[in-house]
Amino acid sequence: MHPISDPPPQRAAIVVRHGATEWSATGRHTGRTDIALNAQGLAQALAIGSRLAGVRPALILCSPRLRAQQTAQLAGYAERAEICDDLAEWDYGDYEGLTTEAIQARRPDWSLWRSGALGGESPAALRRRADRVVARLRGAPGDSVVFAHGHLLRVLAARWLGRPVEVGQLLALSAGSVSVLGWEHDNPVLRLWNDVSHLVVEPVLR
Repeated sequence: MHPISDPPPQRAAIVVRHGATEWSATGRHTGRTDIALNAQGLAQALAIGSRLAGVRPALILCSPRLRAQQTAQLAGYAERAEICDDLAEWDYGDYEGLTTEAIQARRPDWSLWRSGALGGESPAALRRRADRVVARLRGAPGDSVVFAHGHLLRVLAARWLGRPVEVGQLLALSAGSVSVLGWEHDNPVLRLWNDVSHLVVEPVLR
């Protein structure tokens, strides 16, 4: 008889969207622009630290952007965090700093999830980056924590589930939120998504 090999370990990942910035608060697409957290974002980052108190991950990954690094620092994870270029937010190219409404005034049929960004990244480019991160998370020696951005994390969740990039458009994600990518039996699942219960001032609907 052939020996039965042990199943691969099922590593979970806590994914954290950075706290609010002046641009995120007004819906402006923020990719390469290295904008800092605003006062609300700073408070959210501290609240994230309280929420994750006691979590001791084997791997901590953080986007190279300032707003994600500030969130990791105030949450108490910056010292061990590894900067991961694949976690940078979607490069919005010519649409950097614009709202969806402003972009659609020029291109009424435009969707980031279908078309990507003119002069920036395509959905396929985001998929490749997210797939590399998924591979790292699943190969980590234990559970992980990730600090990154709204669109990037929505793509990451879709790819964790083995779904196309455009599934990310169904996964709304608030600034300062905490989510968990995990497993149920042998199936990748969202164990928790867009949890803002630690943000006591966050409205129920946004």
